[in-house]
This record gives sequence, C-alpha cells and structure tokens, in this order.
Amino acid sequence: MQKRVSLKDIANKVGVSIALVSYVINGQEKEKRVGAEVVKKIRQAAEELNYQPNQIARSLRMNSTQTIGLIVADIANPFFGQLARIIENKASKHGYTVIFGSSDEDQFKSESLINTLLNRQVDGFIIVPTEGTIGQIRSLVKRKIPFVLLDRYFPEINVSHVVLDNHKATYDATVQLIESGYREITLFAYNLSLVHMKERIRGYKEAMADQNLSENVHLIEIRPEYYQKDISEAFDEIVASKKRKRALVFATNALSVYGLYCIQKRSLKIPGDIGFFGFDGGESFDLFDPPLSFVQQPLEEMGKESFDILLSIINGSNRITQVMMSPSLVIRNSSKE
Repeated sequence: MQKRVSLKDIANKVGVSIALVSYVINGQEKEKRVGAEVVKKIRQAAEELNYQPNQIARSLRMNSTQTIGLIVADIANPFFGQLARIIENKASKHGYTVIFGSSDEDQFKSESLINTLLNRQVDGFIIVPTEGTIGQIRSLVKRKIPFVLLDRYFPEINVSHVVLDNHKATYDATVQLIESGYREITLFAYNLSLVHMKERIRGYKEAMADQNLSENVHLIEIRPEYYQKDISEAFDEIVASKKRKRALVFATNALSVYGLYCIQKRSLKIPGDIGFFGFDGGESFDLFDPPLSFVQQPLEEMGKESFDILLSIINGSNRITQVMMSPSLVIRNSSKE
C-alpha cells in the first residue's frame, strides 16, 4: 500500500516548517501572513505529491464535518428533487456536502434518518417535517442542534423556517377560476394536520366565501397512503354529477399529476369538460393541450434562503429567522372557459 502523503512530506519538499504548510492547507495563509511565493510553492508541492487531506482528523480539529442533512418527504417527487438540487448547489459553493434522506411521510423513518445523520456528525439539518414529528423537532431544539424547517413548520414551536404563503396560493388560484366564470370548484387536498395543508384549504374556502360561493365549497380530503384510490373515487363522483362549469384545484404536485391521469382515463377535455389548476407545475403540465395553469413556488429562493439561515446558525447565530414567501400564478388556458 502506498504511504499517505503527510504535511511533513510537503514541508520537506518545499523546505519550510510543518506549521507553515498547515496554515496554507487550511486556508489561513492571510491570517498568518504567509508570503504569496511560499503559498504558491506549498500548493504546487501538494498537487505534485497528490496530497489528500485526512477529513476525519480535520473534522476533529475544526469540530465540523462540513456536511448537512437534508430530510424531505420524497426525493423522487419533482418538487423536492428540485429543492434538493438547489440546496446542494448552494452548499457546494460554501464547501459543504449534503446527505439526502426521504421520510416518506413516516414519522418513524424521519426519526431514524435524524439519528443516523446525527451519528454521522452532520453540522446541521434542513428538514421538511412530516406529521407526528413535532417531538423530534423539540428534541433538536433541546439538544441545540442547528436546523431549519423547510416548506412546512409547527406553529407551536418558535424555530427558524422557510415556507410558502400557502393561504395566498390557493386563494389566488380559486379567485382566478371564479373570475374566469367557474362556480363549481373542487379542491383536492391531503387529510393532514400539518399547517401548510390546513392553510391551503383555508385559502380555498375563504376565496369561495369572499365571492359568495360558500354553498358551492367542495373539498375532497385525500388519505396520503390511499391517494390514488381516493382520487379515482372522487372523479367517479364528479363525472356522475354532470355539473357544468366545474373546475378542479389540486393542493400538491403529486395530487395534480394523478388528477391528470384520471382526467385522461375518463377522456375529459380541459377546459371543455373541466377546468384545471395544479400545484408546482412540471414537464407533464407543458405536454397537455392546452398547457396547464399552476401555482408556482419560488424554489430557488426557498432553497437558497434555507441554507443561508442554517449556515448562520452553524456559525453561532442565535437569531430565529422565519420567512414566508409569496407564490405566483402561471395562468394558461386550462383555467379559462
């Protein structure tokens, strides 16, 4: 086995002290006032010798592993996949590696992921919390583990989070459909206690009430574990009712995509037979004729902001930062009569 190149090897090659090499390798050359010519020689020698830093020793010395844990509901979901990529790119620019995990909306899997990542000594977490995990978040607070909640939060706990204005998202989408002439509007939403879903339901209901359409509220709450079955049965009911000028609003990307499957399966025309307003968009939305309307979340800003907040906490900030970002509507012909 080839001997691992050490700081001493670099020092011997350049003809300087080990301490001087250490300053340069660890990026302290300016602080320690190492001359530019010496810095150049040390870095050149390190490259020629193919020096690879001992990350374990470096982590122990700096009390940091330069890694963060990112726990989302489902990394295969395009929404969370895009968020993860944005966070990974941002973290990389600051020298951090991101370790991903999917909770699958399961509180026990979430707990296992947190414990596994803590054992790997991540410097902090960005977490999309699932139902039933408020105790896990409180435990992180008690243990003073740096973390930021993303996409969802618990109103009962005063911690840093980055979320969407979910009330505004469905309120604006519903109003747009009403202004286009629709009166029978159905919202598909998950049956969850999480505040982001409650706020999306509230936004829809308030939009209907403000337009004097409270009697037309039609909320279909979908069980996450049976979402395909529940949506299919709801569509059977909607088709059987034969109500004219009906439009559908979907509270998540996954619900939107399966809703589109049900629309195609029943040969319903958009917007001829039914109006459509989805959530988050995606490639499938562009393939339909006409292209589909959707609520757009500011993913780039949400991902970058969550990392910036986490980094400040890792670096010692005690400030609690809570950010609520505004959605925008991508309005196309699917939501126009």
